[in-house]
Amino acid sequence: MINLKPSDYRGPWLAEGIETGVAIGFFPREFYCLDNYSANKIEYDGWIYGTVEEAYQASAFKGVAEDVVELIRQAKSPYEAKQISLAHKDRKRPDWETEKVVVMEELLREKVRQHPYVKEMLLKTGDNLIVEDSPKDSFWGWGPTRDGENRMGKLWMKIREEIRSESN
Repeated sequence: MINLKPSDYRGPWLAEGIETGVAIGFFPREFYCLDNYSANKIEYDGWIYGTVEEAYQASAFKGVAEDVVELIRQAKSPYEAKQISLAHKDRKRPDWETEKVVVMEELLREKVRQHPYVKEMLLKTGDNLIVEDSPKDSFWGWGPTRDGENRMGKLWMKIREEIRSESN
């Protein structure tokens, strides 16, 4: 039997610094549905994708590398979709760096619109700061030193506020 203590889990590692080799946790947290990898299918641009991540990665190639878009559509997981995207990063749309946040915002809005549970959970975040707690990504998340841009969290908070405003 394995006896794990609270410090063996991912959350405390982020609070105290990343420790490796202790345990790999795989139980989703309460607000996992806000993650791009969550199993919430999404219809976007005429296609149904398994996750927001897959739709996002495919969008990076639309109109310039349709063969890569098709590879991503056939990916078996959001992780595989991202790996395909990374392998072909030199073929992305020329405007991708300026458009990627706009595309992500559209995708998150669609996720909320298509999945009432996601909307419900987003509203359950209350007035709390929403953070993409990635220990690697300083653009979409807060990164290894917790001072990243947290664009994903900011988009979720923007959408949360708009939903609240529409309800009033």
